[in-house]
Amino acid sequence: MQYGLWGVGIAIVALGAVAYIAVSGEDTNRSLSVARTNSTSFRTLTETDGVKHSIPLDEILSGGPGKDGIPSIDDPKFVDARGADFLQGEDPGIGLVVDGDARFYPYSILVWHEIVNDTVGGRPALVTYCPLCATGIVFDRRVDGVAEEFGVSGKLWESNLLMYNRAANSGNESLWSQVLGEAVVGAHTGKKLVVIPSDIIRWSEWRRLYPNTKVLSTETGATRDYGRDPYGDYYSSRSIMFGSSITDTRLHPKALVIGVEVDGVFKAYPLEALSVGATNDTVGAISVTVNKDEASRVIVMREDAVVPHIPSFWFSWLAVHPDTELYAASTE
Repeated sequence: MQYGLWGVGIAIVALGAVAYIAVSGEDTNRSLSVARTNSTSFRTLTETDGVKHSIPLDEILSGGPGKDGIPSIDDPKFVDARGADFLQGEDPGIGLVVDGDARFYPYSILVWHEIVNDTVGGRPALVTYCPLCATGIVFDRRVDGVAEEFGVSGKLWESNLLMYNRAANSGNESLWSQVLGEAVVGAHTGKKLVVIPSDIIRWSEWRRLYPNTKVLSTETGATRDYGRDPYGDYYSSRSIMFGSSITDTRLHPKALVIGVEVDGVFKAYPLEALSVGATNDTVGAISVTVNKDEASRVIVMREDAVVPHIPSFWFSWLAVHPDTELYAASTE
């Protein structure tokens, strides 16, 4: 399968590369509590012609396809591990376990759809992937306690997917930044979705950990070439599309980082800068421990709570968190 992600030299994904990353650890870690982040935005709420927003409206760009031109998967079908013969061991995807319900969402499918509206272990789940930013994130898709269905708006901000909630009342429809997990235009502006811990992991490793996993089927209701990645060499080039730019030279723009927020302070950890084992560090004034295993699985802890983190290209994390701290490994 010709499908690429995360190369070795700059921590982007590529088949044959050495690493994947994880938003959480195995089941022993999943039982730990998750450190809560603020439920509302740090951004300034503005109103223009009656429209609430927290980002400049003139920075929102069309990604090409119109609204729902990239079709979300709203009635996902699954096969068991033995039926996933369309996958090779090196193929990456999002692994998710909720209340014992294990599921794998291949990037080879997500790259064509970007959103899966699902219910996992009884919890409404929003599985998202923005290929332009390498952000694979799972959210609880409840807004104000009500499970919402999300779609691809066809619009981008800082090169990142803008999702929209399909509200029964069009006045409650809003645009949500995927990398922020936050509504940035419309009635819900400033509200944030809760991150559900998940893993970005190769199929062979996920199947070993969870042999009874369900796997998202290629029977999506859409006709797509799931054996081809439409983004070509984008993942390894320095080019950035759709309005985002970067002058920071500390990292390659598409170096893969692990982004965290602790008490309103943001920090990025380049995957390659983390040593195998435990790294003790601080985010602002708060002590955290970043654990990385030999397969590059990462979990961030604050005392006894998991700190949710976002995998992202460096340029994307920096664009939305310009004041982010950046971890540098000690040279001593």
